[in-house]
Amino acid sequence: MGDRVNVAVRVIPRSKSDRVDAARAGRLVIRVAAPPESGAANRAAQKLLAAALGIRAAEIRVERGATSRDKTLSIPGAARAALLAILGEARAEGGSGDRTRGDPPAIGGG
Repeated sequence: MGDRVNVAVRVIPRSKSDRVDAARAGRLVIRVAAPPESGAANRAAQKLLAAALGIRAAEIRVERGATSRDKTLSIPGAARAALLAILGEARAEGGSGDRTRGDPPAIGGG
């Protein structure tokens, strides 16, 4: 199996829309419309991040925090460049406005 990259995220369920925002407090912010029930928000976050990275949702794993808003997801090492591009775009667009500090998320090898 190939190398994996761990990404610290904060999933915000029941949002108005699905989107990936800039990092805040060292975590990539993922907003999903799905409720935090029966893993629906986790699945929506995996699907959204996978689409943004150009990979399959099955390639994204919840490593820690399955029942918490703060999670550690892992992605294939080959998707690291796409993740860094997303982080750059989110920061350039201002992410979620005033609340975004622009802190880079914790990204590490798995």
